[in-house]
Amino acid sequence: MSSDFAPLFRTAIGFDRLARLVDNAARNQAAPSWPPYDIEKNGDDSYVLTMAVAGFGSDDIDVTVQDNTLFVSGRIPETGQTAGELLHRGIARRAFERRFALADHVEVEDASLENGLLSVSVKRLQPEKLRPVRISIRTGNAQGREEAAPQAA
Repeated sequence: MSSDFAPLFRTAIGFDRLARLVDNAARNQAAPSWPPYDIEKNGDDSYVLTMAVAGFGSDDIDVTVQDNTLFVSGRIPETGQTAGELLHRGIARRAFERRFALADHVEVEDASLENGLLSVSVKRLQPEKLRPVRISIRTGNAQGREEAAPQAA
């Protein structure tokens, strides 16, 4: 399924990230569902991504942020033969890559691996230019000079 967003982009400036998100969402529909993960909201601006990565060590997992996308990938090094004959393989031992779109002004704070669970802490930051700013109002007097109006405390 493909959507034509050309009419939207004729009247919008700087929304190319929207097109990238829609494109990534369409590609991720066919993405494998392994390894399983949870996304938990811990506060107004903090989140934790937890992935079940049993069998992977910290050297086998790569966590990268690029262009507002969090990439989590894992690879299992080739280890030759096991001590005995393998009768059933139920533990997945395959490489993976998962992608997560990050909102603007979101940064990854920390990643840890414990008991086969990878936890990635993410926090939304409010940049200085997006914080509310109080603007003082100046008034003109009879001689045409402007003076600052008193501000309420």
